[in-house]
Amino acid sequence: MENKVKDNYERPIISLRISITNRCNVNCIYCHHDGMLNSSSEMTPDEIFQICRIAKKIGVDKIRISGGEPLVRRDIVEIIEKINSIGFKDISITSNGILLEKYAKALKNAGLDRINVSLDTLNPDTYKKITGKDYLNKVKKGIIKAIEVGMYPVKINMVVMNNINHDEIMDMFEFTKEHGVILQLIEIIESDSCDDNDFNSQYHYNLSQFENHLAEIADEIKVREFMQDRKKYFIDSGEIEIVHPVDNTDFCKNCSRLRITPEGKIKPCLLRNDNLVDLIDYVRQGYSDEDLINIFLEGISKREPFYKEN
Repeated sequence: MENKVKDNYERPIISLRISITNRCNVNCIYCHHDGMLNSSSEMTPDEIFQICRIAKKIGVDKIRISGGEPLVRRDIVEIIEKINSIGFKDISITSNGILLEKYAKALKNAGLDRINVSLDTLNPDTYKKITGKDYLNKVKKGIIKAIEVGMYPVKINMVVMNNINHDEIMDMFEFTKEHGVILQLIEIIESDSCDDNDFNSQYHYNLSQFENHLAEIADEIKVREFMQDRKKYFIDSGEIEIVHPVDNTDFCKNCSRLRITPEGKIKPCLLRNDNLVDLIDYVRQGYSDEDLINIFLEGISKREPFYKEN
């Protein structure tokens, strides 16, 4: 299939995000596990390879690996090697960076193009408050190692929380400028999978006013098509992106990503868990490529904007 498969709302399926584990080595106070339900089941590297191979056949260009924390899997390098052998345009990982120094070189050699590191503060006390652990220096060393081995771009995902780290944005921006890293500022997300429904209202920090300030001082502004029309602000040789909450029509109308859960189900929508499509059982039973493509197409057919325009 040369052309991109589109869903019923004419949104092309460009990328596949595969959550390869629900395990993690920190316990962040805001974590919603990327909208996934808890599961102890994990796919093998060969099963992940088969899923990615079928995704390539329907026109997927980009693979993002996430968790949990994907680097807690001891076979993470093997997983990247297998995915890389298929020939995708881009392979990336979202990680908390704790094990990144250990794996960066091997991951780059295996075919990983880039990485997003979740880091919300440069203050050790605040880091421990957010994550429950004392791993800040490990994360910083991991980021520097990723840059040294040639991953590009390296991005820092900073979840901005009122009265926790909202006053640290410019400190983080200076850190990213110093190391040639892109800063992504993320507003708190609400999900059905959140354990604490009060968290959003307690810690939400509206980034709109700050974004207006960025617009005034930016040397250049670019808009990312198929990424919710997200804006990139270039300031003094640095780069900042604002990721607003997903409860808006722009996020939905520009969504071009399909997801796979850790237990191998197709997840058509980040914000729903009631329309999952089983995939891994058919992979394990040796179904044909044509059958597996049809299962992917079934998952894509269930995609609809969670937030629709009036």
